[in-house]
Amino acid sequence: MKKRILISLLYLINCFAIFSINAQSTSAQTDAMYRPAIHFTPKQHWMNDPNGMVFHNGIYHLFFQYHPFSSVWGPMHWGHATSKDLVSWEEQPIAIYPDSIGTIFSGSAVVDQRNSSGFGTKGKPALVAIYTQHNMEGEKAGKNNFQNQSIAYSNNDGKTWTKYAGNPVLKNPGITDFRDPKVMWHAGSKKWVMTLATKDKISFYTSANLKQWQFASSFGEQVGAHGGVWECPDLIAFTQNGKTVWALIVNLNPGAPNGGSGTQYFLGNFDGKKFTAMDTATRWLDYGPDNYAGITFSNTGNRKIFLGWMSNWQYATVVPTTTWRSTMTVARTLQLKYVNNKPFLTSMPVEELYKKRIEEKQYAKSDKPFEKFRFKLPGVGGAPYMVDLVASAKANTKLVLNNDLGEQVIIGFDVAANQYYIDRKQAGNVSFEKGFAARHTAPRFSNDPLLKMTLVVDATSVELFADDGLTVMTAIFFPTKPFNDLQGEGTRNNLLSFKYFKLIP
Repeated sequence: MKKRILISLLYLINCFAIFSINAQSTSAQTDAMYRPAIHFTPKQHWMNDPNGMVFHNGIYHLFFQYHPFSSVWGPMHWGHATSKDLVSWEEQPIAIYPDSIGTIFSGSAVVDQRNSSGFGTKGKPALVAIYTQHNMEGEKAGKNNFQNQSIAYSNNDGKTWTKYAGNPVLKNPGITDFRDPKVMWHAGSKKWVMTLATKDKISFYTSANLKQWQFASSFGEQVGAHGGVWECPDLIAFTQNGKTVWALIVNLNPGAPNGGSGTQYFLGNFDGKKFTAMDTATRWLDYGPDNYAGITFSNTGNRKIFLGWMSNWQYATVVPTTTWRSTMTVARTLQLKYVNNKPFLTSMPVEELYKKRIEEKQYAKSDKPFEKFRFKLPGVGGAPYMVDLVASAKANTKLVLNNDLGEQVIIGFDVAANQYYIDRKQAGNVSFEKGFAARHTAPRFSNDPLLKMTLVVDATSVELFADDGLTVMTAIFFPTKPFNDLQGEGTRNNLLSFKYFKLIP
């Protein structure tokens, strides 16, 4: 009898081990299918906000919120990746670790060309990182000053970092949300300016040396969307025809136009201390559900290169990947454009991504309108590609990503509502969060009679850039099998041109 029981136990243990191995194998296969090719994602574990993005000595540095011991959010470090072309990224060792002051939350990095901090050497400026330190014990104790700003510097092109002995350089005056410093050099006042998220508004601080900071002003208490906490701000300038317009980017969670996390922006003037908005309009940099915490790279001259976290706090911790979680958007070029004398920020993929396009396949020429097409994606399903579609704006237009299981994502334009939309209600695995399966919408701002849609598709994401970037939407999805079929449909033969480009990392 004992022998039978022992054999039964061994059988059960063996079955459990086989089940566990099979589950791990299935999970690894799923994670591999979902991993993008032209978007950065860590090899393993959790990632959220992009941090410290800076261009230095021909290299783009992307730091990011990283938990190296789990695939869900936890004690934050600064992860690190580098690229020469903003498309192919190489993950580097962890850059900045937590210490007795706290974990390492979001922030920025600058090239201290003038050696104002004294961290550099003759002829070789230091990279200086400015970041929030979050003291978890202080938060648990109910204190209101558990977030403070610290700095670190690197004299070897970001490979290793030394924390400043005088940290924190900006102590919390008693504000529970006091974080995400984005620092820039303001030439007019010859000072560093820190743009800081302080609860539901933005505070500006100035410094001559990155070590001592003085409060200058605040903005936003009665302006913009306030459905949640303001986070990850950025302040950038656009100069056209001798006139400078400043853009203040503010991330918000929750309270986005399609729910959860989103990125709004304000346009106006900045005099070195105070930002003054030109109007009270609430503008959104991306109307899709999955672009958050984005900021721009520093030290890129007149180019304004933006990159965001391609997820949403509404479901980021439960998306169906296990060994790794989260992806960044493609890098995007921001520009200022006027429509009917109203200013907007446009957003399009950086020119470096266009250089990765090969094997153009054109369905029809613009002088022969058509109503529909179907295109079997070449190669392995899920491989990255770009689509350019031109259609008449007087009729409905849609593009459908399919697989042979009937799963689909629909990207389109509704002429009656004058809206673009992304519908992922039947995108495959949508059960992990009740609000994930939805149809998300965005207004059309262009009055051009031609509708222009550029799509970047990569494994589990679609980024829609409409009307040369006036309307942008980003969405992730998780099909059971890769989408290997692309269909287009218009009405009244309004489709004018369809072009497909394979993207090579």
